Amino acid sequence: MKQSMTFIPTLREVPADAEIKSHQLLLRAGFMRQNASGIYSYLPLAKKVLQKVEAIVREEMDNAGAVELLMPALQQAELWQESGRWYTYGPELMRMKDRHAREFALGATHEEVITSLVRDEVKSYKRLPLTLYQIQSKFRDEKRPRFGLLRGREFIMKDAYSFHSSKESLDDVYDKLFAAYSNIFARCGLDFRAVIADSGAMGGKDTHEFMALSDVGEDTIAYSDTSDYAANIEMAPVISNYEKSNDALLGLEKVRTENQRSIEEVSDYLKVDASKCIKSLMFKIDDRNVLVLVRGDHEVNDIKLKNMFEASSVELADAEETAAILGCPVGSLGPIGVESVEIIADHAIEFVVNGVTGANEEHYHYTNVNAGRDFTVSKYVDLRFIQEGDLSPDGNGKILFAKGIEVGHVFKLGTRYSEAMNATYLDEFGKAKPMIMGCYGIGVSRTMAAVAEQFNDEKGLVWPVKIAPFDIHLIPVNMKDENQSSLAEELYQTLKQNRFDVLLDDRIERPGVKFADSDLIGLPIRVTIGKKATEGIVEVKIRKTGEVLEVQKDELVERLTQLLLSL
Repeated sequence: MKQSMTFIPTLREVPADAEIKSHQLLLRAGFMRQNASGIYSYLPLAKKVLQKVEAIVREEMDNAGAVELLMPALQQAELWQESGRWYTYGPELMRMKDRHAREFALGATHEEVITSLVRDEVKSYKRLPLTLYQIQSKFRDEKRPRFGLLRGREFIMKDAYSFHSSKESLDDVYDKLFAAYSNIFARCGLDFRAVIADSGAMGGKDTHEFMALSDVGEDTIAYSDTSDYAANIEMAPVISNYEKSNDALLGLEKVRTENQRSIEEVSDYLKVDASKCIKSLMFKIDDRNVLVLVRGDHEVNDIKLKNMFEASSVELADAEETAAILGCPVGSLGPIGVESVEIIADHAIEFVVNGVTGANEEHYHYTNVNAGRDFTVSKYVDLRFIQEGDLSPDGNGKILFAKGIEVGHVFKLGTRYSEAMNATYLDEFGKAKPMIMGCYGIGVSRTMAAVAEQFNDEKGLVWPVKIAPFDIHLIPVNMKDENQSSLAEELYQTLKQNRFDVLLDDRIERPGVKFADSDLIGLPIRVTIGKKATEGIVEVKIRKTGEVLEVQKDELVERLTQLLLSL
């Protein structure tokens, strides 16, 4: 492709609203432009990267036995109502009505559509297993779109769905697609980890996220410093290895703590460690209120709470609700004397001796509080977020944290959708049974952004070879010089004939502009045609390392082949 004939509007200044490297560089290097908040146009360079990512995805999915199709982005509300998600998905689902007042949604995901398709066409166990996938734009009305392509309202996604007659069949396909995902992200060049995750609004159990490691990631990964254990922080269980002190139990005492509301304020005021304080929080779990207790230096993990109650929604009760039910402000909340709501506690609470908790009266706390003697807990469970330094859940090593960008997610959905939507098959005995399902998603546009986030330097992007928009950036320093321009055209044709993907900078521009744009765009190899054009010598520069070498034009194809294979 000749640069004068394509559309690469580079920028010298960093856009004011671009917070992270990938967003800044994809804008500056002319890969994309924002149309509205969270909505972008993919320009020619980005389109080529996306096509290469999609090609890798298709190859690995096809190798795993999946078959591609394409479903509508506009989905009937009736399908979402069948599954129940029309009422529970939340405001992220973009809803609309047509001219006949019929309700529709723009596809945030396609479980309902694919389940209805397979339900209507597959009737026998002989047609199972079946795995179908598509690559398509998705729509989610994010409350706060940010970080460019990492959290947008329209994005490109590969979503796949598998249908089975047995859990063993689901396990087999799940493992195959897990391996396919690992291959996809490795081929894209990403530094990633597969971590145990929560299924969220998708439903189902047994799920993993594929996380590209990055300091700007919105998810925290908890991983072992000595084993391959890794999980999203919200899913990492805590090993209960607490020890109870041998201190004598002291008498309960009520003390005035005027204007001391937070754990930090109370612990400082009473000169006790936060680990001796009991934090009391009231949650609304579906249609019930529950008082949840954790140690003052711990945080309630609402995902664990949701999974424990198998709830659809978990929300922290606001100050008004708390006051109406327990008769006190949030900062004075405690479990002593509470009988109107269920009390559950994290395991650590059982080991607090002579602790501190709110007295359910403004400006007062209790000291020398002990569970069992002073209040009753209905059950002790793992309710807190894991922390750095905790034992790894697999028993090997200690936990460390890293940030990650979610680029893929695989789920074992089970019969969550097939039962709700009556998607059944006849088994070998002629009995109707619900299909067992799996779901597998990859953020295609997000993968491009994650690669851009990991592969850059102070000059611009540094694309991995397999997904770079072009292999070679061919730059004649002076297009007005006949020797340089003719050699550039000769090499351009030769490289294309040898199946190199080449971008020829044939613009009438100053050398500094060309080189700055080249570094910004970040193609793997730059071939510069300069003063030695008359001798048939060109300069080859490797973008990743900065290594420069001179090559005779007759040896260029062989040298470039070797270099690209080595990168």
